[in-house]
Order: sequence, then C-alpha cells, then structure tokens
Amino acid sequence: MAAAKKRLPRGRWSNAVTRKSDALDLDRGVFTWRDPKRIARSLKRSAEESRRRKAAPYRSALSMLTFYVNRAGHNLPAVRRRVLDQAKHELRRLYDRE
Repeated sequence: MAAAKKRLPRGRWSNAVTRKSDALDLDRGVFTWRDPKRIARSLKRSAEESRRRKAAPYRSALSMLTFYVNRAGHNLPAVRRRVLDQAKHELRRLYDRE
C-alpha cells in the first residue's frame, strides 16, 4: 500500500508562495497597503533587486500581484480588489507599458 501524501491545511499553500516566493522578496504586508502607488513601487523595487527571478522585472512584479488577486478570489473585498487593480495600472505606468 502506498504511503499517504501529507497535505497542508486548505488555503495555506498560496500564503506560503506569497511569503516565500523564489522570485521576489516582498515587503511585509505589501498586498494589504491602501496606497496603490506604494504597492506598485514596492513590487517594482523587489522585482528589480531580485537575482532569482526567471522573467523580466515587470513580468515578475505583475505576475505576483495577479497571483495574489487570483488566489484571494471571491474572498477579496471589492475595496481591496479596486486598490490592487489600481496598483496594476500604476505598475504598468512605472514600466511605461500603458
């Protein structure tokens, strides 16, 4: 009989990815901040300083933000979603990708 796989309690793996990303060292609580410009600047700084990322800094930063929004899903309040969507737009502006 095969050994049973150990599973993490439901919902914890995405938190672990956000905290221990191999690509970016994020500032603590970055996705809970209220200022979209501050969030975007922090993600940009993290992406540009990282030497472990596999993609370009812009793509890494936007991917991490999108990952967080997608994982939160319907549990993300509308106000938070709006702030994070504004952070995406600000990130695009910071990288001249409007």
